[in-house]
Amino acid sequence: MTIREELRSRQFWRGMLAELLGSLVFVSAVLGSSLPGPDGASGGTLYPALAAGMAAVGLGHCFGEISGAQVNPAVTLALLITRRLDVLRAAVYIFAQCLGAMLGSGILYLVLPLTSGAEIYVNKVPLEVNAGQALGMEILATFQLVFTIFSVDDQRRRESNEPGNLAIGFSLSAGIFTAGRVSGGSMNPARSLGPAIIVGFWEHHWVYWIGPVLGAVLAAVSHEFFFAPSASRQKLVACLTCKDIEIIETASVSRSSLSTVTQTAMRAKQANKLEHN
Repeated sequence: MTIREELRSRQFWRGMLAELLGSLVFVSAVLGSSLPGPDGASGGTLYPALAAGMAAVGLGHCFGEISGAQVNPAVTLALLITRRLDVLRAAVYIFAQCLGAMLGSGILYLVLPLTSGAEIYVNKVPLEVNAGQALGMEILATFQLVFTIFSVDDQRRRESNEPGNLAIGFSLSAGIFTAGRVSGGSMNPARSLGPAIIVGFWEHHWVYWIGPVLGAVLAAVSHEFFFAPSASRQKLVACLTCKDIEIIETASVSRSSLSTVTQTAMRAKQANKLEHN
């Protein structure tokens, strides 16, 4: 599909709106759960972890069939690197995710204008931790989250009734529990960007982009080319040389010869083209 056809597609714009609305809901839920109670006491990482996990499960059911309910630029970039997503759609999704996060942060800040709670909105490196430690924790937490997402998606291809949203929600909650006291447990650049724009706090902000993106890319590459049932040397070479990965995956899973699967795929493409014309 060409760029012009993609831009005219209703599904394309539905996906963009799904990512915008999903990011708005996700970020507002996580930030709202981080606010202190009436007595000024904070719930620590417990409430944000539970809110993030439950929001991920809900959004997966709402927007999973439309855009994949990615709501995370790191996840979108991981899908782009493994060629599960094209460049145009990835760029638009990331823009929508960041815009949705900013809107969610701004709406919550206006509805609950707590000056003392403004700092809670922003992911920041604690005083007792250095930026390198926070970066390492963001990489580790995002790695386990994205590896779970790819594993769930791979299993969904074989089992349509696989309840993967729960696994993703649990993985997200576990990541926030693990990284919360060291780095804030962002694992999502948009979740960090939205509050930073609203509050104007940018110290060590690079940690919350480099860490999640690096962890997501490492998880995606390790799963796709080493641990997935369709993983093979041919698949890795196809990705590096910009060839058709779907043909390699089909040959690997069906255990048919690559030439046979390629010929079948070419016939199918020609038939679709003739039917379209």
